[in-house]
Amino acid sequence: MAGTDTRVDTTKDGPSTAGDPRDTQELAGLEAGLDALESVPSSRTPLRETLVRKVLPPLTAVALVLVVWQLLVWAEVAPDYKLPAPSAVWDEVTDAWRQGTLLDYIWTSVSRGLLGFLMALAIGTPLGLLVARVTFVRAAVGPILSGLQSLPSVAWVPPAVLWLGLNNSMMYAVILLGAVPSIANGLVAGIEQIPPLFLRAGRTLGATGLREARHIVMPAALPGYLAGLKQGWAFSWRSLMAAEIIASSPDLGVGLGQLLENGRNNASMSQVFLAIFLILLVGIAIDLLIFSPLERRVLRGRGLLVTR
Repeated sequence: MAGTDTRVDTTKDGPSTAGDPRDTQELAGLEAGLDALESVPSSRTPLRETLVRKVLPPLTAVALVLVVWQLLVWAEVAPDYKLPAPSAVWDEVTDAWRQGTLLDYIWTSVSRGLLGFLMALAIGTPLGLLVARVTFVRAAVGPILSGLQSLPSVAWVPPAVLWLGLNNSMMYAVILLGAVPSIANGLVAGIEQIPPLFLRAGRTLGATGLREARHIVMPAALPGYLAGLKQGWAFSWRSLMAAEIIASSPDLGVGLGQLLENGRNNASMSQVFLAIFLILLVGIAIDLLIFSPLERRVLRGRGLLVTR
């Protein structure tokens, strides 16, 4: 009866035996390498290391800015009405807190910004899918989106006021015109980076139309899409601040942009600095609390996050 053993026992250096130590070592090395490739670190970063690496550097930078600021005030490089001391700005914070207006300033702008961004998200996402997947729509709308993205948001405030009047609808219109192109272009960029093999495999498995967009295109384009969302939020926030600075009305309430304009009208640099710091604080907080964790989670799930 013919044997069934098809192993080749001869090598370039001569025959090998079943218990050859070289084969055992090579097999062990191969298994160790595969285990290292497949293993994903699951341990959490200690709290102390997180504070040292992520919290301490920005706090140090803020402290240095305050020190340099105070030194410039002591050196009297500018009059007090042009360069107030940090303590004067802090007095503005405490006064607004005691009067109960500080949180109102923040909430008025944040609520408008988030609602406008959600509206832009609902419009920009399907628009990006159409531009990326339909050739005619891409040829017709793609250049317009790129042009709108480069147009300063403040340019939309005067026509929006004339069209819609001084109301919240005008604010949301300016936000949409500033944020929708960024979200759509971000999604288009993410879709363009999808390997064609993914799309062919999905069609082979029956994923076409909306099923393809839901199960293949959107998950594969998620890193680029998130980058577009971050940029879209930045444009939303900038557009809103431009609208609040230019268009003022008692019916609109006092947001951070209006607070900045009130400081200019009152020739109060401490109030101007207060508004600037609050605008920066909200922008940084939204990025750190929402977009950065989402981005890290997506990149870590795809093995693209490099930990140092």
